[in-house]
Amino acid sequence: MISALVINRDGTKAGFQDKVQLDPSEDETYVPGSGRELFTSGPLTFGVAICHEGWRYPETVRWAAGNGAQVVFHPHLHEAEPSGHRPSAFADPANTFHEKAALCRAAENTVFFATVNCASEGSATTSAIIRPNGTVLAWQPYGKAGLLVADIDLAEATGLLASRLRS
Repeated sequence: MISALVINRDGTKAGFQDKVQLDPSEDETYVPGSGRELFTSGPLTFGVAICHEGWRYPETVRWAAGNGAQVVFHPHLHEAEPSGHRPSAFADPANTFHEKAALCRAAENTVFFATVNCASEGSATTSAIIRPNGTVLAWQPYGKAGLLVADIDLAEATGLLASRLRS
């Protein structure tokens, strides 16, 4: 099972979000989790969509936003491909769809989307924080190790569009 461990500020375990929507290439290796979780830290409510879930299964982000998340964290690993494009700017038009999907997940749900890459050299994606209007707040330069930090205004994350889904 692929899981993200969430740690509270005091170092205690808040819980896990298991990857529910596997990539087809993972079917032989992993079993899917069941169910989605929300977490809180002070005034922040957040969800987690792991790798493929955040790119190809927008309902994972919609679930978190529709249930009150202001931020959806998106841990992922995007390994470099030998002949792959080497972007120099976030959501480069010549690049894969992945970073553009991050812009959509934020805008279509009116939440912050924090995509976090454990990148290899030459990876086609990087870490970024996307505003609820689908614009980039901050991104980590490609090929540069570091920790991306930015201030966000939780009042911007209304979840309005996610809350309007009729089922």
